[in-house]
Amino acid sequence: MTDGSHILPELEELLAKQAITEVLHRYCRGVDRLDEDLVRDIYHDDAFDDHGYWSGRGHDFAPFVVNRLRQENAWTTHSITNALIEVRGDVAISESQVMVHLKRRNGGPVIVDVMGARYVDRFSKRNGVWKIDERTVVLDWHKVENWAGQEAQIPLELFTTGKRERTDAVYIMHEKMTLQEEG
Repeated sequence: MTDGSHILPELEELLAKQAITEVLHRYCRGVDRLDEDLVRDIYHDDAFDDHGYWSGRGHDFAPFVVNRLRQENAWTTHSITNALIEVRGDVAISESQVMVHLKRRNGGPVIVDVMGARYVDRFSKRNGVWKIDERTVVLDWHKVENWAGQEAQIPLELFTTGKRERTDAVYIMHEKMTLQEEG
């Protein structure tokens, strides 16, 4: 066994990239499930986030974005596509492309904002944990789509429905795993 002090530099870099990738994915889960704690946890305490329509401390962004999405959107999907991560010791820069779909709460036809953007992030590893120090959201393009009259060709009622809270299937699966581990 090793205490980690003799890990090859290449392996250390791969572990860092995986940890950073998981931070990026947790952010997407957090905003789509309206999980304020999960969104807050991707940032170091002194982190800064510039989301264009909002700039300030990362920890303050978490309640803002969760409340905004809850009020303005019936559902959201944030999907990281390409992520280029460059690690230099205990700091890293990443550029992650993201596709965003936001269904408006408008009471009328189904209107969806579709965006192509990039998260340009500076990460650091503190106390063994990778988190964001600074985030800039770069909006590359945006369009509005009217989905009215587009009916699904599969029986949607047979699927488990996604929820924007801790009763979503992913949280239930985690609870089951925890109960099995404890039982």
